[in-house]
Amino acid sequence: MKRSIFVFSNGKIQRKQNTIFFEAQNNKRKYIPVENIQEIYIFGEVTINKKLLEFLSQKEIILHFYNHYGYYAGSFYPREHFNSGFMILKQAEKYLNESERLKLAKKFVEGAIQNMLKVLNYYENRGKDLAYYIENIENLKKRIPESKSVEELMAYEGNCKGYYYQAFDVIIGKEEFLFSSRTRQPPKNRLNALISFGNSLLYTVILSEIYKTHLDPRIGFLHTANFRRFSLNLDVAEIFKPIITDRVIFTLLNKNMITEKDFSEHLGGIYLKEKGQKNFVEKFDERLRATISDKGLGRNISYRSIIRRELYKIEKDLMGDREYKPFVARW
Repeated sequence: MKRSIFVFSNGKIQRKQNTIFFEAQNNKRKYIPVENIQEIYIFGEVTINKKLLEFLSQKEIILHFYNHYGYYAGSFYPREHFNSGFMILKQAEKYLNESERLKLAKKFVEGAIQNMLKVLNYYENRGKDLAYYIENIENLKKRIPESKSVEELMAYEGNCKGYYYQAFDVIIGKEEFLFSSRTRQPPKNRLNALISFGNSLLYTVILSEIYKTHLDPRIGFLHTANFRRFSLNLDVAEIFKPIITDRVIFTLLNKNMITEKDFSEHLGGIYLKEKGQKNFVEKFDERLRATISDKGLGRNISYRSIIRRELYKIEKDLMGDREYKPFVARW
């Protein structure tokens, strides 16, 4: 399996013949075998040039840029090698048909809520008192089919998330990581900082996987395809946030791999320091590479491969081959 590279140091990345290397400020070089890379995450101050970008485009390697505070800044998205005019038309056709768009959007929300409940039931079975949150989400889930618009649908999902995130205080059980309420740009407390950082990683992972399909990341169905650069990755991320991002957060906090010392305050927001970011991406990458048993395939499959398969399922729905059903964890 190809892997992701995370660069936190300052320096420059350059091409040398048929490979690339990172040169740190102390002039030490580290060569990066491009044949084994699918994407590079850049958190440090890194210099690149056109020669490198041309080479990365040939090798179909995506660059994701994050600023000093761990905020996603943007991506170098090479020329699409698999883009299909037919698929773009099918995406646009589905998006412009309100009833068809709503039908697919409901699938993303149903998958998201099902996986929220899977997480809560997992911890409920391990002694956490989460019955109140589970009951309220179950009641809201029943109203999803009644949604008459995408806006109404997202409101139901938002209410479910409200109960779901409140349950984090019970699962984590640490005063220094109380949830309070969901805040973004900037996150107002440590737990929100972790959620935002983890979700931004997930968005870019899914963006990288979309690149390997015929789908266009600019046309989503749950999230409006307006002036934002990408929206389809946001749709798919809803399904995987509970079982990837949130499970990573619980692991890091319950094992004290990230503590209150790993955060700093700046311009009214709380941010994860570099050490905490490194610990997070290590566990996040480990989670993506973790495998689970798949009865249909008769073998184990990684979470990253499940994301790719989810995109293929969306393609089949758009082409009218098979109705899309979201992935729901079985544990």
